[in-house]
Amino acid sequence: MAADVLLQTQGLCKRYGGLLATDHVDLDVRAGEIHALIGPNGAGKSTLIGQLSGEIRPDRGHIHFAGRPVTAESVQQRARLGMGRSFQITSIFPDFTVIENVMLASQVGSGSRRRMFGNVRADPALRERSALTLRAVGLDPHADRRAADISHGAQRQLELAIALGSSPRLLLLDEPMAGLGPVESRQMVDVLLGLKKEVTMLLVEHDMDAVFMLADRISVLVYGRIIATGAPDEIRANADVQRAYLGESGGRE
Repeated sequence: MAADVLLQTQGLCKRYGGLLATDHVDLDVRAGEIHALIGPNGAGKSTLIGQLSGEIRPDRGHIHFAGRPVTAESVQQRARLGMGRSFQITSIFPDFTVIENVMLASQVGSGSRRRMFGNVRADPALRERSALTLRAVGLDPHADRRAADISHGAQRQLELAIALGSSPRLLLLDEPMAGLGPVESRQMVDVLLGLKKEVTMLLVEHDMDAVFMLADRISVLVYGRIIATGAPDEIRANADVQRAYLGESGGRE
């Protein structure tokens, strides 16, 4: 594996009965980049992300992260190595404050599980680290508000802050723009661009405007196979990609 490659898959396959959801996927994500994974609905993107995060065990193939094999590692083991994930559906603690949500994530990321349900409010160092994370995603003005009371867009930003709370080396972002309006989507793009120097990202996203604003490289998944990887201009001009998005090709989850 090349020195600048943080995440790599080789021949990754997942079959559900007669359905080959991921079909010998070779993918590499380089340290410091935003790498977008796109494809038609049902192309296998969710299955692939599940395999990368450890939620789904591949039938064949290998996954390497930070120079070591992780194919058989659990979600928790991968998280301890520095792999974080946000989800398509917002997942927060609505009755906790914004900063308390991040403090809990930071506490788990530090390996301090003993006080998981203890009084995190009493730890000034944890609060300070969490405040810095909120500032990075633009939520510091809302730190002491109840998470249920902030807007949907702000909740998406909070979920990103929660994922950052464990200080990951790589973020797997599953449709961070889902449910956002144009203004909120642009805010999220700005947040992700601001985080680029801090963390490598693999981005699954249907918002093509956001993808082309954010991505250094793009991989296109169709029928469980990656049909193209390249810079945004290369992908935009690729005839196979154009056919896939015109509906001549399809896919499945």
